[in-house]
Amino acid sequence: MSGNRQASWAFAEEYVGEDAVLAGARARAREVGVLPIGPGGGAALRFLAAAVEAKAVAEIGTGTGVSGLYLLRGMRSDGVLTTVDADPENQRLAKETFTEAGFPSGRARFIPGRALEVLPRLADGGYDLVFCDGDKLEYLDYLAEALRLLRPGGVVCFDNALLRDRVADPAHRDAETAAVRDVLRVIREHESLVPALLPVGDGLLCAARRG
Repeated sequence: MSGNRQASWAFAEEYVGEDAVLAGARARAREVGVLPIGPGGGAALRFLAAAVEAKAVAEIGTGTGVSGLYLLRGMRSDGVLTTVDADPENQRLAKETFTEAGFPSGRARFIPGRALEVLPRLADGGYDLVFCDGDKLEYLDYLAEALRLLRPGGVVCFDNALLRDRVADPAHRDAETAAVRDVLRVIREHESLVPALLPVGDGLLCAARRG
């Protein structure tokens, strides 16, 4: 990649910018060893939540609240984010993030536990957007749950869809890379989905469910 292309990529990644609340959430993420979505991917999530006028969003992987804050900022003012994480400490830190950003407690529902144990309890067709940033080996299972959870016209997104440049490199054949390639293939070939792979951050795979 040329120097100009790299500069343009960096410019696009930082185009929206982040405030002190997001900076604090990222600092907490570094402290606990969580890798949150990048600024470009976060901006894309906020945009998508606004574009579909999301009232109900499901998030797999709360982290310290970086992605959740982007989603909340794009959702309707009466929208509720349902966020799932196996680590209650992560969710405690995310609550701090949302409070610092001025969101009342009723705007986010925190459910601790493994995603594949929690998601089946959520309502069929009850969500406008599903964001997946959990165990890469479970991405296909998340997709199956998302297709059940999404309303027609809803959007599903997967972070780390380029997986630190491993997905595009055929020399990488580890289980995580193979799992991400599988979900990329299934979404691309799915008759009910309209896909796009956005080259922001570590890659954001998005698909709209046809009406």
